[in-house]
Amino acid sequence: MSDREEVLARVQEALASVHNPRTGEDVLAGGQVAGFEVDDEGKVRFQFLLKPEDPGTLVRAARAAVEAVPGVARVKIDVKLPREAQAPGQQQPRRPAPHSVPAPTPQPNLVAGIEHVFAVSSGKGGVGKSTVAVNIAVALARAGHRVGLLDADIYGPDIPQMFGESRKPLVTGGQGREKIVPLEAHGVKLMSLGFLLEPEQPAIMRGPLISGILRQFLEQVEWGPLDYLVVDMPPGTGDAQLSLAQTVTLDGAVMVTTPQEVSTGDVRRAIRMFERVNTPILGVVENMAGLTCPHCGGHVDVFGAGGGARLAAEMGARLLGTIPLDPHVRQAGDAGAPTTVSAPDSPAAQAFRQVAETVVDAIAAARAA
Repeated sequence: MSDREEVLARVQEALASVHNPRTGEDVLAGGQVAGFEVDDEGKVRFQFLLKPEDPGTLVRAARAAVEAVPGVARVKIDVKLPREAQAPGQQQPRRPAPHSVPAPTPQPNLVAGIEHVFAVSSGKGGVGKSTVAVNIAVALARAGHRVGLLDADIYGPDIPQMFGESRKPLVTGGQGREKIVPLEAHGVKLMSLGFLLEPEQPAIMRGPLISGILRQFLEQVEWGPLDYLVVDMPPGTGDAQLSLAQTVTLDGAVMVTTPQEVSTGDVRRAIRMFERVNTPILGVVENMAGLTCPHCGGHVDVFGAGGGARLAAEMGARLLGTIPLDPHVRQAGDAGAPTTVSAPDSPAAQAFRQVAETVVDAIAAARAA
């Protein structure tokens, strides 16, 4: 028996000790784990079928059991949600059940020329989604990629200020073929409703209009060839998130949280929403992870510690990185000079670049899977 076969046997034996409290069976006998892969470096990967009624801690227990196996260096769990079976000849209901989400029907040709599209999202406001999206986009651009950033936060479009742009975009093409030319700053192509509104003008609109605006920003903006289109989402699990998932094929979602439990609880629900619309979770970014005092050098966990890592482990997702709480990040965003540009050697900028690199790896892994 080879080393990999021995590790695989020990992994399966460990999973046989993890029991589902709902059924009483172990997760191996219950058919909840499959697709095992073990490489020469001890990285183990497998799929986990998590049913809606199963406790979320079940994935965490499986991860802990496998991580304790000798010879295992790293564990990657792909969490899958079951699709409801349909009897032969049974017609689809005319309208979805109140608790369900309509199946996405993305159109690949809508973003022809764009290689990868991913969302930066969270179930909670105030966790720094836009800051993370901006700095990931800039870090990717500075690494040589062709990058666009779409501001999907219709009610609170902050991208114009964070990039220091206030110009109105141009429109090209003849009647019926008009295209909006995105603005460009720090090497990133930009589109936001904030470019089209007057200062302090509110966006007062209902859900169907939001869907139409997002589609227009995808279809009627002259993005050109891009390696990555980053979509900065609004907080919550509403119209914008569903419209995006049902309009374009997403490579995945980057979930942003702060360490505190109030934040991770909301993000947990947002992760479940993306899973229900068949959008892979690329991983979790823990923002505002801790403050280093510039005067005494002491460290303060203002919002707690380790919440992002615990959330990622519980949800079977990758921890993409942790971003320290740094006043200069806020100042850079207000000034329109993202941290990865204005302070490239700072710990925060280094963390943002590491997150961007890990996102690229996660997208490649998701495509391969």
